[in-house]
Amino acid sequence: MMITSASASTPSPVQLPGTDCLIRPQVSLAEFTSYRVGGMAQWYTAPRNWDELQATFEWFSSQDLPLTLLGAGSNLLVSDRGIPGLVVGTRYLRRTHFDPETARITASAGEPIARIAWQAAKRGWRGLEWAVGIPGMVGGAVVMNAGAHNRCVAEYLVSAIVLSPDGTLETLTAQDLNYSYRTSNLQGDKRLVVEATFQLQPGFSRGEVMETTTRNLNQRKSSQPYDRPSCGSVFRNPKPQAAGWLIEQLGLKGYRIGNAEVSMRHANFILNCGNAKADDIFRLIRHVQEKVEDRWAVLLEPEVKMLGEFLA
Repeated sequence: MMITSASASTPSPVQLPGTDCLIRPQVSLAEFTSYRVGGMAQWYTAPRNWDELQATFEWFSSQDLPLTLLGAGSNLLVSDRGIPGLVVGTRYLRRTHFDPETARITASAGEPIARIAWQAAKRGWRGLEWAVGIPGMVGGAVVMNAGAHNRCVAEYLVSAIVLSPDGTLETLTAQDLNYSYRTSNLQGDKRLVVEATFQLQPGFSRGEVMETTTRNLNQRKSSQPYDRPSCGSVFRNPKPQAAGWLIEQLGLKGYRIGNAEVSMRHANFILNCGNAKADDIFRLIRHVQEKVEDRWAVLLEPEVKMLGEFLA
């Protein structure tokens, strides 16, 4: 099936056969990212179930287009110039199963990891208390080995089912994903995490686990800025140092380029203070990197993933 166009410049939406799923042209990605910035996707779709997901990949396989996968958009900076090809959003792929016999949780890619953490705590299952303040979804958390409070996905992941653009399904273990700090071998890959299974520890007091979970959330809220759009932590910590500390020592808190600002509360956050452009944020990231490298001889590695073309 080929793309049909109402005119040479304005393609028509594509209705996927046998589904209610539309592949739409020229969709703004700003509403799908926590930074609230970004240009247009050439084509965009957000499947709501397995049939629509398969139909999407079947359509994609017949096109000569690049593919981009988009989860919660919480660890992402999308260029003002947009993204060519097909962008597949996974935010509507939501289903969770709690197995009381094994204390395993199996969740679809679009499930918010924080919500699963709360649901596990209510059952008295330990293991995901650290995830309560993480804004992303299961798919992205698996890909980037999300973590907090000295814990991470790699410690609890049993397996993940991934879908290749050619329609092939694979079940991968944590060992298969070659996890390291905030990354895996799925980073930058075109395979899509469909669902993941986590092993937790049952038999604890519901109140005790809820208390720890609540304490972790309150700690994040008190130390990190949540009042303005951001991507969370911008840079990986160059252990044993903390990126925020290195930036703060240079007096860069409050430094602005356009409407992008280094947070006054936590220096490893860059905020959209109102109508910032992706280029503003990108230039501020580069400025911070240059200043830290000049002063400390440390090149900060971005934790935020950048998609599309940015001005040098």
